[in-house]
Amino acid sequence: MSKETISELFEVKPGKKVRLKDSEASRLEKKLFATSDKKEAKKEAELILEKDLSIMREAQELLYANNLHSILIIFQAMDAAGKDSMISHVMSGLNPQGCQVYSFKVPSNEELEHNFLWRYMKALPERGRIGIFNRSHYEEVLVVKVHRELLERQRLPDGKSEKELWKERYEDINNLELHLSRNGTLVLKFFLHISRDEQKERFIERLNNPSKNWKFSEADVRERSFWEDYKKAYEEALSSTSTTWAPWHIIPSDHKWAARTAVARIITEKIKSLKLRPPEVSEDTRIQLGKAKKLLIDESREK
Repeated sequence: MSKETISELFEVKPGKKVRLKDSEASRLEKKLFATSDKKEAKKEAELILEKDLSIMREAQELLYANNLHSILIIFQAMDAAGKDSMISHVMSGLNPQGCQVYSFKVPSNEELEHNFLWRYMKALPERGRIGIFNRSHYEEVLVVKVHRELLERQRLPDGKSEKELWKERYEDINNLELHLSRNGTLVLKFFLHISRDEQKERFIERLNNPSKNWKFSEADVRERSFWEDYKKAYEEALSSTSTTWAPWHIIPSDHKWAARTAVARIITEKIKSLKLRPPEVSEDTRIQLGKAKKLLIDESREK
């Protein structure tokens, strides 16, 4: 195992030009697990995930108690890469009162009347909470870039070339995330990288399994025809928006169990970097706590 952390192994270094390969699942498993046997690796993955979930639960309580930081976790991916199941597995066990998940759909008329970041800024987690974006402001440089006709609905001022437009959007996104980082929000970004062959298999599984038919849409097949366009858009977005304050992590996702382990491990590493501790109480508070304890003990003796 490399001396690098799991986060560093899958992090997009700022300034690096990203070139997505079709499948990197085997690389993920070699980095994560001590064994090459798939069955044993799955057992190891379960143990790692269980341990990391326990750490996350403790960290969530400290996050709330300190009320200084918030955490924003962003998931982006091609269709069927496993964002929903990733969220349900990796975030299982967290207190739902301190965790909020937003899944962004087609923007409403009200949202289109504002700048492209407005609806995402409204959903940012407050201090002490964990926010999860299932798709995010990056849709504005991904799906909107692939389907240029969507720009017309945004009624942008004339005079800018498309090259200028995308460059400025990358800058706006980087500046927003820098602002969040400076003000106590830990921004964690994950691109779940599924291969085209695996996406096809998952679509077929949804069609063959009646209990999963609801997950399939004809739009999934239509969007698949834009695979190369999306791949290019992702490469440009990942290259332009992986920063020291909010780096991207590319997680090979053909094997969901391995991807979940990697994401949980990275989240755990990053939360530990906050060095959260139980908040200290003042001397006056300690005195009041001592009095409260005495009253409770005396109450027990009276019985």
